[in-house]
Amino acid sequence: MNRREFLYSTPWVCGAALGLAAGLSACQRPVQPIRVASNVWLGYEPMFLARELGFLPESAVRLVEFPSNTASLTALVNHEVALGALTLDEFLLAREGGLDLRAVLVFDESNGADVVLGGPNVRNLADLKGKRIGVESSAVGALMLTKLLDVANLTAADVVKVEVTLERHGDAFRKGLVDALVTFEPVASQLVGEGARRLLDSSRFPGLIVDVLVAHASELIRSGEQVRQLLAAYFQALDYWQARPQDAARLMAPRLQLSPDQVVASFAGINLPDLVGNRSWLTGGHPRLLSAAETVGGIMQRTRLLRAAPNLTNLCDARFLPESA
Repeated sequence: MNRREFLYSTPWVCGAALGLAAGLSACQRPVQPIRVASNVWLGYEPMFLARELGFLPESAVRLVEFPSNTASLTALVNHEVALGALTLDEFLLAREGGLDLRAVLVFDESNGADVVLGGPNVRNLADLKGKRIGVESSAVGALMLTKLLDVANLTAADVVKVEVTLERHGDAFRKGLVDALVTFEPVASQLVGEGARRLLDSSRFPGLIVDVLVAHASELIRSGEQVRQLLAAYFQALDYWQARPQDAARLMAPRLQLSPDQVVASFAGINLPDLVGNRSWLTGGHPRLLSAAETVGGIMQRTRLLRAAPNLTNLCDARFLPESA
């Protein structure tokens, strides 16, 4: 699969004015593609599948791959991108930091795809005491680590936290730089295939880890039609995945660095809401995403990941979802 980022350049479009304005020229700069930040994660993959299948207009949307959610968040902070794929907790952190972001799509709810893996000297949770645990310095990493310590009946002082960004997860684990690792698919399946032990996963904590597509509120005003095109293409690709999983898995396998069979197996660890499901997450008097944000925000405040209870006003914007599948 072509993993390059596409660059677009379009000449100015000029037209000669008619009638009384004869002899004058009217020039209009073409709409530039909106940039969408993402990283390699199963739940985001239908966006890339949409591009691979030709559903996503290259003239409207440019998918920009970053090495981690942390990097995607940084790109949003710096206004390098119009939209970004983030976990719910990162979304709340960004809003607390002053970004006016709105959730326009719920990609997935983790149901086992976020994992704590143990190395050769960690056979069970009790073995974690005094061990080095690799984790990305992101909110989702902190949430999984917090839950891990709770379940293992340990405190932060009982373990050695080692900050490891996503692109270094595999190397850090293989080289023995950490004894255990908080990671997620597809890295988890890759390492389990090499002998790592699954100690704990997100199926124990339903609703804790949710992935969303967020947009700057100003971009929704400026580029609403392109956002609609992106979401329409996403659901078209999601339908393709559900109707032809083996074929879709074959197309997604190179990016995920898994075999097609591993891709299918990995997707069992997340729930992918369809259009109806997204309406449940984003619309109504008390959207499901709002309830999830209240729960996650409370945990983040107690663990000092957030300074205060999150402001959940205008959290969701479902206007850009397709009217029908």
